[in-house]
This record gives sequence, C-alpha cells and structure tokens, in this order.
Amino acid sequence: MVENLLSPMVLAFLLGVVATLVRSDLRFPDELYTALTIYLLFAIGLKGGVKLSATPVAEFWQPLLAALLLGVLIPLWAYPVLRWLGRFDVQNAAALAAHYGSVSAVTFNAALVAQEAAGIAIEGFLPSLLAVMEIPAILVAVLLARTALGHSADGPEPGSLRETLRELLAGRSTILLGGSLLIGMAAGASGWSQVAPLFDAPFRGVLTLFLLDAGLVTGRRLADLRHAGAFLVAFGILAPLLHAVLGILAGKISGLSPGGSTILGVLAASASYIAAPAAVRVALPQANPAYYLTAALAITFPFNIVVGIPLYAAITTLVFGP
Repeated sequence: MVENLLSPMVLAFLLGVVATLVRSDLRFPDELYTALTIYLLFAIGLKGGVKLSATPVAEFWQPLLAALLLGVLIPLWAYPVLRWLGRFDVQNAAALAAHYGSVSAVTFNAALVAQEAAGIAIEGFLPSLLAVMEIPAILVAVLLARTALGHSADGPEPGSLRETLRELLAGRSTILLGGSLLIGMAAGASGWSQVAPLFDAPFRGVLTLFLLDAGLVTGRRLADLRHAGAFLVAFGILAPLLHAVLGILAGKISGLSPGGSTILGVLAASASYIAAPAAVRVALPQANPAYYLTAALAITFPFNIVVGIPLYAAITTLVFGP
C-alpha cells in the first residue's frame, strides 16, 4: 500500500485533490481532458486486441463469460439494497446500480500499471473483459427501473430503451474500446510494432496526467459528500470490497492467473464515471447526479486508487496462496 501511495499516478491524483481544496486556479481544458480520454481508451483496446489475436479461444472464453456474469449480477443485487436499505427511489437506485455494475477504465489502467510495476504476470486479453463489462449492467439497471415503474406511480418512466442502447453503443468509450480492440486483433504484433512508440512508452505519463485531472474533479465533488448520507458513503466503500472478492473468486474459477484475477476483481470493484453517466442521463433523467457522480467519483474512485488496488492484490494472495 505504501508503494502504491508513492507511485506518481496516485501522488498526481492526491495533488489534484489538494489543489482543489486550497482553491488553486489549476484547471485542465475540456479539450485536453477529451484528448487524454481518447488516448487511454484507444491504447487499452489496441494493446488488448494485439494480445487477443495471439490467444486461443479456449484460454479466454471462460474469463469472458465470468466478466459478463459479474456485469449482469452486480446490479441485480445492488438495486434492491439501494432501494430498500438505502431508501432511494426507483430511478436513483437504478442509476447507482448501473454505475457500480459498469466499470472504470481509469481504475483498470491504474491496476494494470501497478501489476506490471510489481512484476506480476497478467493475461494480455484483459482489456476485452473491460469492454464486455461496460454495457450489460447499465441495461440491466434500466430494465429494473422500467419494470418497477411499470407497476407503480414512482415518478415518470425512464427514457426510451432504444435511445439508451444507441447512446451506449455509439458512445465514446464503446466506440474507442471496441474499435481499437478490433484494430489490434486485425493488425497483430507486426502492426503493433508500428505504433508502439506512441501507445506503449508514453502510456504511464498520460495516465498520470489524467489522474491529476481526476483528482481536481474529485476535489470539487467532496463537498457533495455532506448531502450523500452515511449509507451512500458506506455503500461506496463496502460494495467495491464485496465486488472485488467476487471478481477474484470468479477469476480463479474461470482459470485466470493471480494477476489476472486481481484485475478482474478491480474491474468488479470499480464504478463507471464515463459511460454510465452519459447513458443514465438519457435512460433515467429523474435520477440525481449528486448521488451517482458523488458515489462514483468522490467515494469509490479514490478508495480504489489509493487503498483498493493493493488491498485487492492482498486478497488475491489469500485466495491463491503466496
């Protein structure tokens, strides 16, 4: 955990939080944020596609199925917990379930870099699990809301399911991840060698800048914690811990290595703040962004970046043995 705290990426994130708290004028232009996002998502998919092109189907179909099941099952349990224990209304419970069932590409990046820095071997096809887990949870949560609201008068019905699906499939993260994954698979190792100088060596530096900006955004969201309530704060920490354990166990059962199982645990523990907010705005317009953005960005994201990643690696050691 100390090593993780002293990594440039985590320190950059903490610097962003501190800069916001002291009311610094440090800001990232929107265009730069968009450029960093495009770079990271494209690099993840491209490298994953290259690795996937050399991986037999027999090696990755079980982890792929495990990732898909996690994406479906997490919102199925999170929704009733948020609805009845947290006392959220239908749309807010579904919105939160969608965010916690979907995944964070930035948390995934940070976990990959941490594993590589520790010299832990991981499967090359793991970015395909990221792509698989991003969409199903959002669709499941929207369907839960539509079903519940069809039998009650709890606010207006969610937006069109067709429009939500279009938003998901045509969204920036889906296009970049899915498209670059296919490009990497088609290009293979020879194609990768042509673009590696741009997408390999600079990757950690770009991620560090992105986390600096994420720290600025998180710092601005900290004030919202006063309105989130104790239950949401507890859920934002305990749910990732449970999801990480489920992801690690699913990784072991599906044949992933300890390093790969840790990454699947991190994916399960993460909460989306790129794809899910865009889809939720369309599908669940009455949901309060102060709840789902605060939970994902101000609670779960910093917990995972600072504490969660090394903690999940330690849990993996307990599951697999030293």
